[in-house]
Amino acid sequence: MSIILENINYVYMAKTPYEKTAIKNINIEIKHGEFVGIIGHTGSGKSTLLQHLNGLLKPTSGMVSVDGQDINLNGEDAQRAKRSVGMVFQYPEHQLFEETVYDDIAFGPRNIGIKEDEVEARVKKAMDFVGLDYDQFAKRTPFQLSGGQMRRVAIAGVIALEPAYLILDEPSAGLDPRGRDEIFGQIIKLYKNTGITVVLVSHNMEDVARMANRLIVMNGGEISLDGSPIEIFRDCQAELKEAGVDVPPLTLLMNKFNQCGLDVDHTVIAMDAAVETILAAVRRR
Repeated sequence: MSIILENINYVYMAKTPYEKTAIKNINIEIKHGEFVGIIGHTGSGKSTLLQHLNGLLKPTSGMVSVDGQDINLNGEDAQRAKRSVGMVFQYPEHQLFEETVYDDIAFGPRNIGIKEDEVEARVKKAMDFVGLDYDQFAKRTPFQLSGGQMRRVAIAGVIALEPAYLILDEPSAGLDPRGRDEIFGQIIKLYKNTGITVVLVSHNMEDVARMANRLIVMNGGEISLDGSPIEIFRDCQAELKEAGVDVPPLTLLMNKFNQCGLDVDHTVIAMDAAVETILAAVRRR
């Protein structure tokens, strides 16, 4: 099971004076069970790439397949493949429209013909996943919730579809640190508990380093780097700078410790691991 993009190119407003190539020469495979982070400066093609993963955009050339199915063909098989890819957009709360939280989360499952008793079970499960109490929030209007709560409702609507692939475009945008940690905590929990494939776009390098097991760096509409976060943040700092991407502050700090003679493991990308290696290095001195 995987999503495969073969020779993907996409041109906005082709054959007009405003023609712009957004992505080009994209060849990647996102395998089942991966947690892929995608980073790059504004305008590098990240969001355009994401919108090809479930057919929201049709490539100007090339093919996108999900589990072996070309998703840009007509027919029920292509539609089924598209539905296996759930997309959470930046500021997804702007897409809320139903009168109650329950109905908003239930919209997707109802739209694909799920029976009502199963819809209710999915809504309860999705609300529990995002940390919204069913009895407290199900019958409330989503438009009187806080920004963070509205974000959770929008994410729950995607989770209720039970996708095999979860695509997240800056899901923490506009949230305070507590709200961001809560959302990412739930995403990590879902990933570990279900094995769902996750693709995350984020400008926060620490979040990407902490969660992803694979990192794709976009630059000028192309993939400039593809590898593990540890390898890329450790060995490709010049390429990251060229792509307009900052190295995580923790990586810079650990490198500074090494330069000052403190023998720490500069490959760590999580704060708790960094604290352990610093304390161990201090004890050895």
